[in-house]
Amino acid sequence: METAGGSKWSLIRPFLVILLIHSLAIYLFTRGFLLTRTELASFSHCSDLTHSPCSSISSSHRRSNSTPPADESPDELHQDRRCWTKPAVDRLVIIVLDALRFDFVAPSTFFKDKKPWMDKLRVLQKLAAAEGSSARIFKAIADPPTTSLQRLKGLTTGGLPTFIDVGNSFGAPAIVEDNLIRQLVRNGKRVLMMGDDTWLQLFPDHFNTSYPYPSFNVKDLDTVDNGVIEHLLPSLYKEDWDVLIAHFLGVDHAGHIFGVDSAQMIQKLEQYNSILEEVVDVLRSQSGVGGLHENTFLIVMGDHGQTTNGDHGGGTAEEVETSLFAMSLQSPPASVSSVLDSSFCYADLDGRKLCVGIFEQLDFAVTISALLGIPFPFGSIGRVDPEIYALSAHTWEGRVTGTNDCQPSSDLAAWKQNYANALCINSWQVKRYIDLYSATSVIGLPIEDLNHVSQLYSQAQTSWSDTVSSSYLPMGTPDRIQDSKESPFQQQIDAYSDFLESVAKLARSAWTEFDGPLMGVGLSCMLVSLAIHLLAIRRLNILCKPYQNALSIVGNYFSLVSPLLLVAIRAASFLSNSYILAEGSVANFLLATTGIIRLQRSISEWKLPTDELFFLLLSTIIRFGIEIGMSKESSAPTFLFTFSKNIFGINEGDPLLTVLTDIFPIILLFVLAIMFYKIISGICCWPHFRYILYFGTVCSYVLIALHWASESNLMPISLFVQYTGRNFAPQVVYAIGFGLLVLSMLSRFLYSSRVKPTARMTVLSLALVSSWSPTILILLGRQGPFAVLIFISGAWLIIKSRREGWIESTSRDLGASVIDPIPVIQWSFLAVCLFFYTGHWCTFDGLRYGAAFVGFDHFNIIRQGLLLAIDTFGVSHILPILSIPFIITLQLQNSKENSAEGNTFLYLTQVFLIYGLITATTATLTIICVTIQRRHLMVWGLFAPKYVFDAIGLLVTDALIFIASLYYY
Repeated sequence: METAGGSKWSLIRPFLVILLIHSLAIYLFTRGFLLTRTELASFSHCSDLTHSPCSSISSSHRRSNSTPPADESPDELHQDRRCWTKPAVDRLVIIVLDALRFDFVAPSTFFKDKKPWMDKLRVLQKLAAAEGSSARIFKAIADPPTTSLQRLKGLTTGGLPTFIDVGNSFGAPAIVEDNLIRQLVRNGKRVLMMGDDTWLQLFPDHFNTSYPYPSFNVKDLDTVDNGVIEHLLPSLYKEDWDVLIAHFLGVDHAGHIFGVDSAQMIQKLEQYNSILEEVVDVLRSQSGVGGLHENTFLIVMGDHGQTTNGDHGGGTAEEVETSLFAMSLQSPPASVSSVLDSSFCYADLDGRKLCVGIFEQLDFAVTISALLGIPFPFGSIGRVDPEIYALSAHTWEGRVTGTNDCQPSSDLAAWKQNYANALCINSWQVKRYIDLYSATSVIGLPIEDLNHVSQLYSQAQTSWSDTVSSSYLPMGTPDRIQDSKESPFQQQIDAYSDFLESVAKLARSAWTEFDGPLMGVGLSCMLVSLAIHLLAIRRLNILCKPYQNALSIVGNYFSLVSPLLLVAIRAASFLSNSYILAEGSVANFLLATTGIIRLQRSISEWKLPTDELFFLLLSTIIRFGIEIGMSKESSAPTFLFTFSKNIFGINEGDPLLTVLTDIFPIILLFVLAIMFYKIISGICCWPHFRYILYFGTVCSYVLIALHWASESNLMPISLFVQYTGRNFAPQVVYAIGFGLLVLSMLSRFLYSSRVKPTARMTVLSLALVSSWSPTILILLGRQGPFAVLIFISGAWLIIKSRREGWIESTSRDLGASVIDPIPVIQWSFLAVCLFFYTGHWCTFDGLRYGAAFVGFDHFNIIRQGLLLAIDTFGVSHILPILSIPFIITLQLQNSKENSAEGNTFLYLTQVFLIYGLITATTATLTIICVTIQRRHLMVWGLFAPKYVFDAIGLLVTDALIFIASLYYY
């Protein structure tokens, strides 16, 4: 097809070139910025300890008893129970309650305000208060990002998570580096797993017995939990396992769908409390001498926390703070009180003193390894936690340290000797890992930092032989000297702890290998793309001959420059983590600023600024929705509750409000249907195609209303209607949308030369928008009609404002209209605002996972990934970009100039380029910001997710513009 500027390919070619350049730029920068930590193909073995400088007593014992695992079967290894450390427990029960917040476990007396979800796990509180010497609650600190995959990987390897693993959260690859589960299996431990099937994906062929259940259907609160309950209690009576892992998911799913402050969440916590009571009863009933659980250790823990909205993935305190409860079935001696931290103690609900410890999840793998007496994972950089290690009674068993003229150690001195020996092995393992990593990794760790930790290790190791010899104490040495903080073993513990803490600090601050040159090349490609944008726009300006209106534009220089300045201001704000957190409010503020610019122009031209005032009112409504946010419940957005309460005085529990929030979104659906009819009836061409579009859209809206009605509690509904509405109706909506999309593609080749370009483009735009909108609406839930109505209103006001200026223009030349970037910038800001208005934000905990399962109960990575992508980018990218032609067509319909009609595709190309330039400029400055802030404390919790979302959003924008140009031209 020929256009005023040449063939259509001359107009489409810049979009393809820009897409390819952006893809290359994102690829290169991502390879340089989000490099994964180098995973070493090295594994720990029992025989490795013969090369360790640790305790000669332990070493000689091990040299005479240990054999390399490579030459022995697991059964032979199991016969020699002693490996790196003396086993302190025989059996281990690990119960993982996914997304377990700290305030789910700790008593409400520990917090300023009591919340409804607190004090539901009373069994753990009572055990920690009544048996403080053998049971304890910990505030466990996770390292961000806090996705389940990364946390399980971090817990089992003892290493820090790598950000790039977030992309694998829906399809977990097997862990190939050394880890706790591998060491358990290699050393003859029988592992039983039940619950979240992610364990089976991470550790295939590692479990003696497993009962996996699908984990990604966040709408399903019970399937995984019921499966665990079915097998957990019976398994506690069996002898065919040494380590039992039970992973519950109900709390995590309840948070994702309903939020923390919900009846479903409280119900789940109360269910867990009953289960834990039964577990403890079974363990206690068989904990006597010779009993099955005489020396069993119980751990109840979360893998990460969650926000009050039920989200996780970032690095906020709510997300990284989770809980861990540890309990030994054998009580340690009273001296354990001198080891347990007593700085965080309050009275519980019964008035008893309850103390809470602090536990780093980085220390989990090595602590469990020390308790079970297996080699520490080769890549672990954690420290054997002293409090958990002290809870086991067998870590307090001392040996006679001398002969006739020497005396046995006191309980505390014996524990310190055992713990110092464990830390010696721990430090030696970390040191050899750091040395090998620095020697084999491409970049390694900073030399000055390596020298510092090496010096700390040398100092600690130099005094180790003196510490061992000082354990031979003459008879009559008072216990207070052995137990004092100045005792040799205590000083040795402090020295090793300093070394291990320094290594962890070094890893957290400088672990990621940033490839500066690769990042620079990626950034340079982005800058090149901006230049191509500008050159393409300049070329189109020449073709459109905009210089006829140049004087009028220069005369209003402020109106031309200020919008571009707003884009730069928004992008530059990403240098601050606070502004990233408030990005929705910032975008809304800038959107309102563009309205003020329009208002100023109307006033200066002595016009009645009705549209501008309505636009500012709409911006205020959007701001209200962004600030209050959307409810996790599908019944209604939170702002509707607040609005009804403040304006009409309706309380949240009022039945009238329930009726209103269930019915009002359905009413808005019919309003949208009426609006669609009004729009489509005004089009005179392609009557049959128009009626098919309208019929398909209305049918989709009816099915959406049926879907929402099936989830309502207003009236009893039969099971058939529930299934039809909840699963069948959404699937039909998807099918109708796909059918309309295919029909639109076919109609694009029909009657192409029989109608004017503007009329043809209007119909095609309407067809694309109507094809996508039902799917986007049903995925957004009951907030969908609000969001779409706001988009339509905002888009109409933007177009109408420019349309009036166009009608009153005497030149009838669209050049000025297109050169003026305010309408396109307003369009872009409106799309950004709707992204946050609909409950999304630029972190992985901002993904609305429940949308991926609308209409489906089972997980399929392609299907659910596609639905999640449509929900995430539907109202912020798909609808705004596909409806961009309306900016041109509704203005050209009033043009009397044939030249303007002939330049339709030139004008549309120009608008597409300006929109793409705005997105590319934002993404480029985001890249600059994350480059500058790559050593910031919140780089992985905030800046990196922001980069990922902007990079994907840029590619989605480029792809949609390129596909739209193929479709429209």
